[in-house]
Amino acid sequence: MTPPASPAAAPVDRRRELRADCSACAGLCCVLPAFAASADFAIDKPAGRACVHLTTDARCGIHADLRQRGFPGCTVFDCFGAGQRLVQVAAVERPAADPGVAAAFPVLRQLHELLWYLAESAALPLPAPLRADVAALTGRTERLAAGDPAELAAVDAAALRAEAGQLLGRVSAAVRPGGRDRRDADLIGADLRRTDLRGSSLRGAYLIGADLRGADLTAVDLLGADLRAADLRGADLSGALFLTRPQVAAARGDGATRLPAALDRPAHWTAAPVTARRPRRRPGGRGGAAGR
Repeated sequence: MTPPASPAAAPVDRRRELRADCSACAGLCCVLPAFAASADFAIDKPAGRACVHLTTDARCGIHADLRQRGFPGCTVFDCFGAGQRLVQVAAVERPAADPGVAAAFPVLRQLHELLWYLAESAALPLPAPLRADVAALTGRTERLAAGDPAELAAVDAAALRAEAGQLLGRVSAAVRPGGRDRRDADLIGADLRRTDLRGSSLRGAYLIGADLRGADLTAVDLLGADLRAADLRGADLSGALFLTRPQVAAARGDGATRLPAALDRPAHWTAAPVTARRPRRRPGGRGGAAGR
């Protein structure tokens, strides 16, 4: 397969705006969602109740040690900047206790996530009609996101998500060079180090614990792919499509992992590159679960 050309760089300035700024928020993600004691959270917390580690100034008291204290789930959550925007729009003294804010927050988060994907799409080399469709949906989503809490709560986010999913599918098809279609594939724990994934669709694929060390993920559609504990050490994701911070934060990486310009390297990743050991090639076989 001829190596595909890397997609054009995403407009970093626009996507940088769609980032959580906890200093301008009021701890909405520490109050509004519910979570259960698990590998991701050390305690149970019902929806609407503040986490026991939330301080009086709406800051996380264990932010620097979340993973060590049993809260890795907190480190992979991203509101895409919805928290600080909603706090400013609501203009109430205790936004986390306001029922209107509680109803609007998950909707605005979804709208901001869609804007993240649409901003990336706008920077890709698309045919004019498709570019116009991206611009139109971006404008409509922006107008919805600018609403007050009551207007946000009334948005049919599921319908908008479905519409956006179809459009992003067209975007993906337009810029990928015809790689394999592995949408929703079960690749849990798969050894993919020698699999040519370039230009493939891994949309919605289960890549939990998959070995992707040294993999070239150029022009690979990763929209909704589950990358929890996936080994991305030494992998090249700089040209991957529709990758988000939560996906990256849930995976393992190192100093040699290459990311798109719009994404920062997670603090918990190892700094030094780790050399991937190639699996032995068995006579007459391709090796690896994905090669079967």
